[in-house]
Amino acid sequence: MLKAVLEGLLFVVGEDGLTIEQIEDVLNTDEENAKNLVMELKKDYEDESRGLRIDFLGNRFKITTKFEHKEFYQKLLENPETNFLSQAALETLAIIAYNEPITRVQIDNIRGVGSTSIIRKLVAKGFIKESGRSELPGRPILYETTHEFLDYFGLASIEELPNIDDIMNSVNEEVDENKDLYTSKYTEKDD
Repeated sequence: MLKAVLEGLLFVVGEDGLTIEQIEDVLNTDEENAKNLVMELKKDYEDESRGLRIDFLGNRFKITTKFEHKEFYQKLLENPETNFLSQAALETLAIIAYNEPITRVQIDNIRGVGSTSIIRKLVAKGFIKESGRSELPGRPILYETTHEFLDYFGLASIEELPNIDDIMNSVNEEVDENKDLYTSKYTEKDD
């Protein structure tokens, strides 16, 4: 059962991965048992029928795709039918573009939902990249937009993004206009 829990934990944390100490703490087990669980799960993923594997990268255990399948992942990303951006991806890109460099947790706080899988997809599409580590506790990964992002949106530089204050003022004016329309149309008649 703990091996299945560990698999779920590695999936949930995504690219952040888990240290052996975090695994010990969350599973309430000792170091030897935590390492054995990781090795058992890693062995399960080594089967050629599996598309994922467990890697030890940056002092953390992570679920990653198998390198030998890279050509298929690339084909999927280059396919015009699958190469579109969802509303969530556009929202995440906007947050990163206007706040870069930014951590995943900061993105999650702004969006109000988890962004791990979206960030993974945006990295795979080449729209964002890791740009170092934050000085915050745990030294989380910082993300920023790439040249591919600029090319995709027809921008010469990040400075060409619309001013966020202008966008907010425009949205507020539209809300006020709709409010005025509603209140003027539905006023009570004097008897």
